[in-house]
Amino acid sequence: MHTAASGGQGAAVTPDIASLLQRPAACRIARIHLLGPMRATSYLGDDILPRSKKGRALLGYLCLAPETKVARLRLARMLWDQTSDEASRASLRQALQDVCDAMGPLAAELISAGRNAIRLNADACWIDAVAMLDPSSRGSELARLCTGQLLEGLDGLAVSFDRWLLRERARFMLAPSLDYAPPRFESDKHRTLPGRNRLRVAIVPFEAKPAASGANRSEDLAFSLSRDIAAALARFRWFDVITPISFMYGPLHFTSEDFLQRNQMDYAVDGVVTRRGRSIEVKVRLLDLTRRSQPVWSERFKLDSRELHRLNEMVTGRIVAKIDPIILFIEGQPNRREHYGATGLLLLALPLVFSMDRQKFERAGVLIRQAVEIDPQNAMALAWAAWWHLTRVGQGWAQDFPAALAVAETLCLKAIEIDPDNADALGIYAHICAWKKDFDAAVQYFDRSLRLNPNLAFIWALSAGIYCYIGEPDTALQRLNRYRDLAPFDPYFCIYEGAYVIAYMFKGDYEQAVLIGRGAVKANPDYSAVYKPLIAALGHLGRAEEAKPYIDKLLSLEPHFTVRHFARTYPFKRVKDRRRYARGLRLAGVPER
Repeated sequence: MHTAASGGQGAAVTPDIASLLQRPAACRIARIHLLGPMRATSYLGDDILPRSKKGRALLGYLCLAPETKVARLRLARMLWDQTSDEASRASLRQALQDVCDAMGPLAAELISAGRNAIRLNADACWIDAVAMLDPSSRGSELARLCTGQLLEGLDGLAVSFDRWLLRERARFMLAPSLDYAPPRFESDKHRTLPGRNRLRVAIVPFEAKPAASGANRSEDLAFSLSRDIAAALARFRWFDVITPISFMYGPLHFTSEDFLQRNQMDYAVDGVVTRRGRSIEVKVRLLDLTRRSQPVWSERFKLDSRELHRLNEMVTGRIVAKIDPIILFIEGQPNRREHYGATGLLLLALPLVFSMDRQKFERAGVLIRQAVEIDPQNAMALAWAAWWHLTRVGQGWAQDFPAALAVAETLCLKAIEIDPDNADALGIYAHICAWKKDFDAAVQYFDRSLRLNPNLAFIWALSAGIYCYIGEPDTALQRLNRYRDLAPFDPYFCIYEGAYVIAYMFKGDYEQAVLIGRGAVKANPDYSAVYKPLIAALGHLGRAEEAKPYIDKLLSLEPHFTVRHFARTYPFKRVKDRRRYARGLRLAGVPER
């Protein structure tokens, strides 16, 4: 079974694979709101709004500037029109620094500052005011949702800036109403596969239940939310998403046999948006249409109308992050379907992979290999074949550590070559980089994966490991908390729970590592990775007797495990972390060699 999931391991990786990995992500990484109180958030939901008013004014101007680049002198004279050119240039540098500091690592991609001009990479941003005037967008809907005065609260900064701001506000007030015409539905480029062997998830236009007033706003919000959910779900590669626009013309009856026969849907997401004063309530359901429209998940979300700018963070992201693992869990049940294509076999394999039972795991390898043989161009099958080999390395089941890692890397790079925007493949590749001790690359590819799909909960959990091994356990815990926030009922939580144990071990909070570690090994007794930080923490606490049964179990899972082997193979960046971890294992009684 050594090569059960090797699938495409003989496939050559093209010479330009590095350029595929390095190319910019085809997604927007910042949302900037200029209407009403100014707001700016990153794709991860972090606040990136400059602190100073002049910094905000500078950012606002760059967002609306028709030119690709804006001359520094022009900006300086507009925002500091009562001072000399030399002084105004110095003030501009300070304001620009404020903008860049607020954006953090994203500044390098969003702001291009040359000697004579400054440019905002607007293609990497969603800007409400710009979107409202875009004839290809739903301008009238945005005009109702994005209320407030343009750059509110930034009056009086400078006479020249006030004049410009007045002209811009007039432009927005006089802009012709953009009556909504539903855009033509176009299939996503990742949808096409031969035959009907992929799942279909329909996103139904959400129902609006407004109060006595505000009917239009509620309807716009309901449709907008269902459309955003469809767009976010489309980033997952397991299924095809049928967007709300497909169902706009006429009544939809999901329980009718006619509908099921004509559309062959597997799942549907529907919802109701209710406004009560300032409170907005969203009720969402996931229906299994193969079981006579049986609801398999439902949840209620509440949001203050003053926090609509956080709708993506507080509602959309949480909905899609929960739907994905639920569908994977359901489809992974035995005898779910009569016939399985490549994706179906892969979904059957995942529960066996995460069981960490050796026999089930090897059976998963056979299923994944079959999936790759059925569809050699299935990027998800290749990526999870790589994960299968990587897990063999982590569990100590790979007899040839470097060879198994090389096979995993080849498979993953092939997946990325086929689908460069596959967030799963990029996240798994990042994990491979961590095992190869290429820490900078690991951080980079985890970041790229989450840019492509910030709602991919398991990548948040997986990325926590690299932050432990580079000596940043607090960041690791933040990422794990984000994972739990997105997927609180993940059926495979027992696997990622081990990352908490590792993080607390690196943090030096040995008591907490032991507390969580005991529960983690009880929930998944065959997952060897959790035993190691638990044992090391017990060693540091001087509780070798308590560690003994855990050591015995670990050695039954990995008979050749020693302190020396662990210190040599595990990806520690800092020598002091390696020594401290190894010392804990040694104090607990793990064999030295």
